[in-house]
Amino acid sequence: MRQEELEEQGKSKSTAREVLDWILYIGIVLILSWLIVTFVGVRTVVDGQSMEPTLQDGNNLIVDKLSYRFRDPKRYEIIVFPYKYEENTYYIKRIIGLPGETVQVKNGEVYIDGEILGEDYGAEAMEDAGIASEPIELGTDEYFVLGDNRNHSSDSRDPSVGVLRREDLIGRAWIRIYPFDEMGFVVHE
Repeated sequence: MRQEELEEQGKSKSTAREVLDWILYIGIVLILSWLIVTFVGVRTVVDGQSMEPTLQDGNNLIVDKLSYRFRDPKRYEIIVFPYKYEENTYYIKRIIGLPGETVQVKNGEVYIDGEILGEDYGAEAMEDAGIASEPIELGTDEYFVLGDNRNHSSDSRDPSVGVLRREDLIGRAWIRIYPFDEMGFVVHE
């Protein structure tokens, strides 16, 4: 009878150990997931046509939240930032103006420090210069952003968006994960 009791006790310890291992495993997965979403990357969905043809409505992206902790954002990078007037609403746009530059939109063209930028992300000339019809001097941590579909984008030309501060930038678009036939790294330049 002593042998049977020892075997039964061993089975109980084995089951308890297995349950504890599973709880530990799930806990580690949850902590790692939280760390990745908080500090490394987050999934976002493109809503609308403001970044066409580069990004389409419904594209699912992974946003790299880590890069800007080690380097400054660059011109033409596609970034994600929160819309300040609506909770849980995020915009995705392209950086056009960098800190210390003067940005202006004249005759449908972007000017940086008085020189035409000469980029071709916008498919057509901008019809509305918005607040950028007058020169905008960017501060030491300010960025001017535009959507690629310029005539259908609410961006830095709109006073409700305006210029962005460095602290507003959540991260840069990194990988398109859906639709599957377009899966891959997002090209910024």
